[in-house]
Amino acid sequence: MQFKLLDHVEQIVPGESLVAVKNLSLAEEYLADHFPRAPVLPGVMMLQALVEAARWVILVGEDFATGVPLLRQVRSVKFARFVDPGEKLVVEVRVLQREGDRYTVQGTGSVQGSRAVSARLVLQCCQPQGPGSPSPPGFRFLQQWLRQQWSLLQPPQNPQTPKPPPREETIG
Repeated sequence: MQFKLLDHVEQIVPGESLVAVKNLSLAEEYLADHFPRAPVLPGVMMLQALVEAARWVILVGEDFATGVPLLRQVRSVKFARFVDPGEKLVVEVRVLQREGDRYTVQGTGSVQGSRAVSARLVLQCCQPQGPGSPSPPGFRFLQQWLRQQWSLLQPPQNPQTPKPPPREETIG
């Protein structure tokens, strides 16, 4: 099963910070087991929302040229409250440090201004090949798919600013 926990991105400074929203609906399948009489968003799903937000801030900041940022380490995790169905988890991430292909990101999730989760994440971009090497066709397909997924999440454009035309890429 693949989870896409973020519903939309409210704001982004590529490569630096991102604010996104996760609306928790009672219709989400995993809530039937967590917990049957008192459903709440599992802590691991809160962490997954932070990881997804961290991936997007890195990918957009690098114009999707890196491999997919993978979670390497989670530090200083703190859970402070439950997230109930009908509530909105506001996820904020900020890149603290970049060392080569590794990023350290601080993430928090809040409900109505009350912190629900916080963690420091270390992600590493997995390059498809060495720097300067041509990208394999599968990587170009992945880039195109990621750009398409980002188009569904990205924040609304300023109405006075024309939206740039979509990038056309060929595969193969």
